[in-house]
Amino acid sequence: MNPHITPIAVPSASLISKQLQDANFFDAYEMPLKHQGRSALEIYLDVVCRTPAWVNFLMATRNHIVSLFGLKNLGHLGDGTRSKPVSAYRVGDRVGIFSLLSLTDEEIILGDSDKHLDVKVSVCKLNPGARESIAISTVVHIHNLLGRVYMFFVAPVHRLIVPATLARASSASPFTPDH
Repeated sequence: MNPHITPIAVPSASLISKQLQDANFFDAYEMPLKHQGRSALEIYLDVVCRTPAWVNFLMATRNHIVSLFGLKNLGHLGDGTRSKPVSAYRVGDRVGIFSLLSLTDEEIILGDSDKHLDVKVSVCKLNPGARESIAISTVVHIHNLLGRVYMFFVAPVHRLIVPATLARASSASPFTPDH
């Protein structure tokens, strides 16, 4: 069954909505998903642990190409996410390719920054009426020409990756660490 993933405005109740001012890129997607008592971090881990193989291939290709220009190798979306239990994560910890910037049961904000751009991603649990869903929002602030060139190529692919990765979450079972 293919879940209904919808492009939406960044939810105003989301903490990341405060980051929209002067953003060079932002988007958000909503997908119906029962929270099953899981926190926003648990849902994120459930999603990235099921990243499609073609997304990991694109990340590996991205890492190879950008290393030629002195940009950092980010690894894959879900790298290291199964190394510890959910309860052990704290603000500042690495969660795959991002650092955990904000952590509540209802929303997490992850991010990565360098001299070229700042990227922030939110996973926010939504409860419109009796229907549970999640919103994944991305906000990017670009600092220079290399950041603009990078986003020129990445933005269209990002719009494919987020829905494809979310689609895998519809069958996601609760996260459990490997050890």
